[in-house]
Amino acid sequence: MIFITLLLFELSFLSPESSFAADKLRISYSGTTTSNALLWVTKEAKLFDKNGIDAEVLYLAASLGQTALIAGETQFAVYTGLLMTPTRLQGADVTMIAGFLNYLVSRLVVRPDIKTAADLRGKRLAVSRFGTASDFCTRLMVSKLGLNPDTDVTILQIGDTPTRVAALMAKSVDGAIFDPPDHKKAIENGGRIMMNLEETAIPYQHAGLMTTRKYIAARPDIVRRVVKAIVEGAAVVRKEPETTKRALSIRMRIKDAKDLEETYQQLRGFTQAKPYPSLEGFKAILNDLSKRVPAAKNADPKDFADLRFIEELDKSGYIDGL
Repeated sequence: MIFITLLLFELSFLSPESSFAADKLRISYSGTTTSNALLWVTKEAKLFDKNGIDAEVLYLAASLGQTALIAGETQFAVYTGLLMTPTRLQGADVTMIAGFLNYLVSRLVVRPDIKTAADLRGKRLAVSRFGTASDFCTRLMVSKLGLNPDTDVTILQIGDTPTRVAALMAKSVDGAIFDPPDHKKAIENGGRIMMNLEETAIPYQHAGLMTTRKYIAARPDIVRRVVKAIVEGAAVVRKEPETTKRALSIRMRIKDAKDLEETYQQLRGFTQAKPYPSLEGFKAILNDLSKRVPAAKNADPKDFADLRFIEELDKSGYIDGL
């Protein structure tokens, strides 16, 4: 009976049309980091195809990804809750339907002669772009070190990982933020980790799958199948290391077996079987934004995520059966 129930539930996620022709759509991601990797694994394992979706997965820098989603040029996008939240506060039609990474994993890497928080005072720290997760995490780490990120350090908008590594090597900055495994490049070039946010497990809605409420209203069947594919992708991360490593190697261009294994273990460690967006994570973002954005003070975290599709799969027992 359990098998029959699960089979009928799975069939209910496929519309009659999808049995004959896959629905074409575009999903963007914002960077080659493990926080986005669940999307690549789902694509590599052909789980979109299994669910009647012909998905084009493409790279767009976070701000471009959000712009394309709002404009309807893509139907889904993976980027951070920190980028989405202020846009939503301004009235943009965006919502998160699956959470990929619900806490912080960034490292602050500094020059080897910087040993203490006092040594960091007056120094220059590089982030990718102001207003992004890298900016947020840098300010958080500086604060936890007992310094004021607005007055005790200078935060510079530098760019992507290779640019930040090069800036650190050239001593044009004194420290920079990296998500794993990119921090290893900075360490190999003489840097040292001053703080690792992954050790704190602070709730924070990092990467997640976004769409628009307009699209959900128009095509709930497609949204349901996309989320189902992502949930199945999470099971692949846990149970099929070779498929997962292949996706990581292709998208992140990791060739070294040891590096690939470390990256896989990190992804496996934070990937949830039930990838709900984190309301606590959105609350943390809103609390930080409220210092600068008045509308964030009374905002409800529930307005930034649509949990219904994960809940359907969860309550049916489908996820537990994977």
